[in-house]
Amino acid sequence: MTASQTPTTAEELRGAGLRVTAARVALLETVRDGDHLGVEAIASGVRDRIGHVSLQAVYDALHALTSAGLMRRIEPAGSPARFEGRVSDNHHHLVCRSCGAVVDVDCAVGEAPCLTASDNHGFSIGEAEVTYWGLCPVCSTASSS
Repeated sequence: MTASQTPTTAEELRGAGLRVTAARVALLETVRDGDHLGVEAIASGVRDRIGHVSLQAVYDALHALTSAGLMRRIEPAGSPARFEGRVSDNHHHLVCRSCGAVVDVDCAVGEAPCLTASDNHGFSIGEAEVTYWGLCPVCSTASSS
């Protein structure tokens, strides 16, 4: 494979040291095609792609793929876990307090600026999670009507 070629999902799984299964391929593709999906939506997407798969198998695959760094788990306060395929950068999220919509937002400036804490208390910081809370455009319009 040349540098300009994108690895297949199966190659990514192998590269992460994971066994390639139809469920894992379907799950990773579902998460990447989706938008901050919850477990039920992911399970439905996997079933649409390959047929029956147990919810336990979905949870097991989510754990393995998240641990391998192929997807990211986010848990906005008061919401069930959601999963996303954007793992190559340190980005943040906007969450609607009304409908629960979640969208990505890039860091504001510079090279991972959020990794510089005002006081690191001796920690070696490797990642920062910032969640902005508010109302999405649809809910904001609805609440002002």
